[in-house]
Amino acid sequence: MEILNEMQTGQFWAGLWQIILINIVLSGDNAVVIALAARSLPPRQQNAAIFWGAGAAVVMRIVLTVIAVEMLKWPWLKLVGAVLLLWIAVKLLLPEHKGDSDVESGDNLWAAIKTILIADLVMSLDNVIAVAAAAKGSLTLLILGLAISIPLVIFGSTLLLKLMERWPVIITIGAALLGWVAGDMAVTDPVVKGWVDANAAWLHWAAPAAGAVLVVVLGKQLAARAGREERETAQVTAAVPRADGVYRLLIAIDGSEYSLRAIERVIKEAGRYKAGGVEILLLNAQHPLPGRAASHVAQDQLQDYHQEHGMQALAEARKLLDAAGIKYRYEIGVGDAAEVITSYAQDQACDRIIMGTRGLGTVSNLLLGAVATRVIQLSPVPVLLVK
Repeated sequence: MEILNEMQTGQFWAGLWQIILINIVLSGDNAVVIALAARSLPPRQQNAAIFWGAGAAVVMRIVLTVIAVEMLKWPWLKLVGAVLLLWIAVKLLLPEHKGDSDVESGDNLWAAIKTILIADLVMSLDNVIAVAAAAKGSLTLLILGLAISIPLVIFGSTLLLKLMERWPVIITIGAALLGWVAGDMAVTDPVVKGWVDANAAWLHWAAPAAGAVLVVVLGKQLAARAGREERETAQVTAAVPRADGVYRLLIAIDGSEYSLRAIERVIKEAGRYKAGGVEILLLNAQHPLPGRAASHVAQDQLQDYHQEHGMQALAEARKLLDAAGIKYRYEIGVGDAAEVITSYAQDQACDRIIMGTRGLGTVSNLLLGAVATRVIQLSPVPVLLVK
């Protein structure tokens, strides 16, 4: 009866959705580490390693989360946890950096399972703290939230990761939610809760709101600074010398039907370019992994991951050009898609950038990041959009 009464409150359902979203945002990139740890095994053993490794990691995570729920009842721990959760949320918005971990592909089943367990233990600290805070001491809410979200993460992790790559706003929303939870956790610590309730009850909504805003603003600023520093320190590639009469086209490929329409457009009009012919450069820009995942993956494995996904995105475009007998080169870049595209076009002295687009409406600009719009704004090279 007590459980049913608890489930009838708005606070219960708000906490449940928080736990589910937190698990989706913070656990989606665990799938990358799990997949990389098992990639050297035969296909059947890969499935076994992922099943047993992920299953054991889930059990470990549930136990740790239950312990964390109890520990957060102690004085001062919520304040410490709030600070840690704020930093975790900010790191969620930082770009991928070179992996400095010893996580490697296992050469046998048990080695892969051990690697998965160790990596998940290290990466799950933020998840455990965030979920325990969102549960607010309710084991019913904790168990139900984990029961719903963990299978979703395990069986749908690849899809979830692709969704977050396609719509980075999901990660921003998740980071803001962590900031909100951190602010709420801080004002409910036993050390300050009595004073807040008596003298500043408004902090119960102001602190979470401030935490969410702080995370997004600080995270975006640090990410922008990191991007500027990387561009400033990067070695400048000299433009490729131009062959006389050759018209060089850069086609941005993301694997969608819209980018394939750009390929079809180029094939159809190839004969209309200058007499010297046309040179085709295909470019796929891979969205960087969140820094928390990349830091647990060796650099060569990270490169293999992007190479594999980039080749998948380029596959259909290459088939079309091969069938048409048109020669081309291809490249896979990692980073902000608009910046990767514009930089590569300049480095290769391209005459035009061609890319597909879903349309440039207000909703598309808001939700999809409007890569095409940013390319037009950033690039000194003419851009042709194909719908």
